[in-house]
Amino acid sequence: MPAGRLLLQTTKLNKIVSRNAFTATKPDPSRPNMLRVGLAVGSTAFLWAMLFKQHSNDVQEYKKRNGLE
Repeated sequence: MPAGRLLLQTTKLNKIVSRNAFTATKPDPSRPNMLRVGLAVGSTAFLWAMLFKQHSNDVQEYKKRNGLE
């Protein structure tokens, strides 16, 4: 049996035996995943807080270096 035919039979067998791990389902907008929403909002709030803190530190350092304080 040629190698090409053997490979074709193997791919047919794999398609029959294995199932697809990725399913195409539409998300239901009436039932949001609250864990994901909470993680997204929490991480966004954390990043904004870190941004404001870093900005405040940068402004203080700028004033100190330029003798404005």
